[in-house]
Amino acid sequence: MRIAVPNKGRLHDPAMELLESAGLHAVDGADRKLYADTVDPDVTLLFARAADIPEYVSDGAAEVGITGLDQVREADPGNVSELLDLAFGQCRLVLAAPEDGDIRSVADVAGKTVATEFPHITRQYFAERDVEVDVVEVSGATELTPHVEMADAIVDITSTGTTLQVNRLAVVDEVLSSSVRLFARDDVVDDDKVQQVVMALESVLSADGKRYLMMNAPQDRLGEVRDVIPGLGGPTVMNVESGKDEEDGTVAVHAVVDERDVFETINELKSVGASGILVTEIERLVE
Repeated sequence: MRIAVPNKGRLHDPAMELLESAGLHAVDGADRKLYADTVDPDVTLLFARAADIPEYVSDGAAEVGITGLDQVREADPGNVSELLDLAFGQCRLVLAAPEDGDIRSVADVAGKTVATEFPHITRQYFAERDVEVDVVEVSGATELTPHVEMADAIVDITSTGTTLQVNRLAVVDEVLSSSVRLFARDDVVDDDKVQQVVMALESVLSADGKRYLMMNAPQDRLGEVRDVIPGLGGPTVMNVESGKDEEDGTVAVHAVVDERDVFETINELKSVGASGILVTEIERLVE
């Protein structure tokens, strides 16, 4: 199975880090740049432009792809399915116009010219709103086009909005909220290897922001401990098998908690008699 991965830019490193965390370590691929084997002999990585990856998957050059939702919607291959939101590369595709102009709503763009690097998404967006516009495709510096009288408005990607502000452009509407997704060609979605990759990546995402707590607790106060850390379906409780702890009625308690709750949880656990509290990171969590 081949997985198409962005070959450079802001999406490459996070995609590779996620694959590594999922256990799909790349091997023998640093020099060739075009592809890399992985520790799984059945999985190969192909490196391509993020914008080309939907077509790679659609045409059969790869079975699975990792790229932004905006790229998939723009390519509109028609025979791919989204499998997982990988939760990085967040951005918005927005309709924007000059701050000092007369465009304040989508309706105000009727009959005007819109410049964009995403002509398919843009045409679809306006067609759904029954607004006729002239779409001009550009390959870069979209935010400059209203100032050189190439367009009245733009549809462009923004993450923080800073570039729009610098160029005195105001957001009129959000066209698409995007992030990086895992997707596959329709005819291989249910393939065993594809589902293994989905589960591996999902386990990394599920572990994000979670911590594993281990502690000893008095058995007669276990109810109070459970109230403090419900965990995923409740904490795991085990007898302590040796030493005086067994005579004292001490049990070992393990639980998964949100990272943001760790500080307060530890203080509450101490107050109900827990001791030897250990907090560790979780690399993967299969639910």
